Amino acid sequence: MNAMQSQAQYVLRTVEERGIRFVQFWFTDVLGRHKAFHVTPAELSDALDDGMTFDGSAIDGFSRVQESDVLARPDLTTFQLLPWHKEGEGVASVFCDIVQIDGTPFEGCPRQQLRRVLAGAHDRGYTFYVAPEMEYFYFNSLETTAPPVPVDHGSYFDLLPDDPASQLRRRTVLTLEEMGIGVEHAQHEDAPGQHEIDLRYTDALTMADTVMTVRHVIKELARQSGLAASFMPKPLSHEQGSGMHTHLSLWRDDANAFVGDGPYGLSVVAQQFIAGLVHHAAEITAVTNQWVNSYKRLVPGHEAPVNSAWARFEPSALVRVPSVKTGRLESTRLEYRAPDPAANPYLAFAVILAAGMKGIEGGYDLPPEGSSAAPLPRSLAEAVALMEGSTLLQETLGEHLVTWFLRNKREEWASYRSEVTPFELERYLPLL
Repeated sequence: MNAMQSQAQYVLRTVEERGIRFVQFWFTDVLGRHKAFHVTPAELSDALDDGMTFDGSAIDGFSRVQESDVLARPDLTTFQLLPWHKEGEGVASVFCDIVQIDGTPFEGCPRQQLRRVLAGAHDRGYTFYVAPEMEYFYFNSLETTAPPVPVDHGSYFDLLPDDPASQLRRRTVLTLEEMGIGVEHAQHEDAPGQHEIDLRYTDALTMADTVMTVRHVIKELARQSGLAASFMPKPLSHEQGSGMHTHLSLWRDDANAFVGDGPYGLSVVAQQFIAGLVHHAAEITAVTNQWVNSYKRLVPGHEAPVNSAWARFEPSALVRVPSVKTGRLESTRLEYRAPDPAANPYLAFAVILAAGMKGIEGGYDLPPEGSSAAPLPRSLAEAVALMEGSTLLQETLGEHLVTWFLRNKREEWASYRSEVTPFELERYLPLL
């Protein structure tokens, strides 16, 4: 019996023994939106063997009508129970790779593209590890007829009484750990209603799946509590936005390739990786910050990066070099601070790795600390224009994904440009 058959038997046995009523086959579209099939136990065996065929033209960024059929093939190593469902009404999930009907990788699948980029790094001897900090808000509701109301008035690291938000965050962490997802720590963030859950580092593909799971769990548990969670990058005008600061490192031969004798204990590989990030940051920002609203966060004064500079301690630097505890050199890492938690994690991790690897492959020189290669885009329109001209992104994501992504983002920007906002009405209607 091969490993895949053994995993399939484990899944089928678990479904029977735990009374699972549905297995959700999870995948994402180009923008990172969560999609799923709901498969019953009666159909599960065939679905595990053959996958689920569907019309890819119905999913944003997948297929044109004339070549529409694709296959969702489950990655059985990602099978997990969703523990908030009642016993006897259990639901499980499994992540899928999207492939062509003949079994070849589908170029419109974000998970497949991350796999390909990771394989390229692996061919050079590297394994890419990441650990994101997930910031988000709890609101009383997500009604759009009025500004959202945060559920608390806490600030950075506040230890609040046992209020609903603190209870909910604690329950969320315990649920994630029950699902096998490692959490480093959780805390209240700086803005009212803003919270953070920091994930324990793992390989980038596993972490991209984890980010999708965490977003789903946070939103679902908030809904069950009568509240609402949002990963919108900048939901409140006069407060800081939510980032997904991502800690990252490359490992080679079971050793951290970022450890060395250079500045702050960094190796040449780490310095070249930083140089690649700084050099290519502007052109990958459309992927790491993919929404019109993302650029309301990337403004001065709120500890979010606005230039492509690196530093040791500066909180608004694009790339930061965190301090390492004495005797813990293996924890040497970089922190990339531009991404927000509404990004597609598969594409975000892919372009971050690709930019860093370009620095290594090209032997880029590390610029002086604090100096900026270029400003980050100030709007989605600027970011899209830079993405369109990027050879790096064409190589990393492929023509199919880049074409669909650009088309969607141009439409988003065109809609935004024609929208009359409350800001304009409040400022200009009485005056003009």
